[in-house]
Amino acid sequence: MEGTVDGFRYGVVTPVAAYLMACLGGALGLRCIVRTLLDTQSWKAGWLALGAASIGCGIWTMHFIAMIGFQVEETRVRYDASLTVLSLAVAIVVVGIGVFIVGYRGASRATLILAGVITGLGVAAMHYLGMAAMHLNGEINYSPGVVALSVLIAIVAATAALWAAVSIRGFLTSLGASLIMGVAVSGMHYTAMAAVSVHVHNKGGGTWAGDSPTSLLLPMLLGPIIFLVLAGVVVMFDPLLVLGDGDWTRGEPRRNAAAQAAPDTPATLFGTPAPTNSTRTEPDGPPRHNATAGHARASQDPRWASTRSREG
Repeated sequence: MEGTVDGFRYGVVTPVAAYLMACLGGALGLRCIVRTLLDTQSWKAGWLALGAASIGCGIWTMHFIAMIGFQVEETRVRYDASLTVLSLAVAIVVVGIGVFIVGYRGASRATLILAGVITGLGVAAMHYLGMAAMHLNGEINYSPGVVALSVLIAIVAATAALWAAVSIRGFLTSLGASLIMGVAVSGMHYTAMAAVSVHVHNKGGGTWAGDSPTSLLLPMLLGPIIFLVLAGVVVMFDPLLVLGDGDWTRGEPRRNAAAQAAPDTPATLFGTPAPTNSTRTEPDGPPRHNATAGHARASQDPRWASTRSREG
């Protein structure tokens, strides 16, 4: 018989929490990628890897927080731990491929399409691998048309996210892009869940052993959530991301130009050139030679000495 599928067991709690985690992962990932654009001499591979891990953890955490609210009324739902962990690895790896392609090859149309397709297919693979980890007393069926739509949404969302990662640098614009990313990722998930139907076995047969959603998913979610928090701390305390592009680099050209203009000129405490011994500046007139220094130089001239002797 057909099972009664409910994806909102706890009301709006799980969809809202899932959406917030997707936004958090997207925001941290975008800021990490922006970091490589603001400072080309930074450890680019490290920041791209941190950004990819943040986005991947955000997507995976969103998926399984939403799955906590999934139930089939006629049967219990269990999860296979190994497939669940494998889906996390798939999410991070495929997002990393897309991020590194765009990070090193730029944001040309061909590059964005290639990276977006790879990342979108990987996100869809993560989703359906996570669904394969679900065991119950029945068979899970999918509507092919809705599945294709969910994959298309994943590809479009991934392409838009990668474009935003290399094109948007301001904090507020990055925040807005992460909110849109959260909508796209959550929309892909619930579109894919709309394709699900369950045919429940009449008898208690079938292989559906495993851990319950709360006993398995809640402890496993702690790891990615802690990682996202730590990544947030790294981003928050990075001076370049806090100050932004303008405040970090605005004073550097002026300092370099001043150093090149007067490399050997002594400076005072406030950075202004100090006057030399041979000249001094009068408040209301042109520079006047120092009389003491001029007399000392003239006394060494033999012609000046002979003149002095005749006068004596």
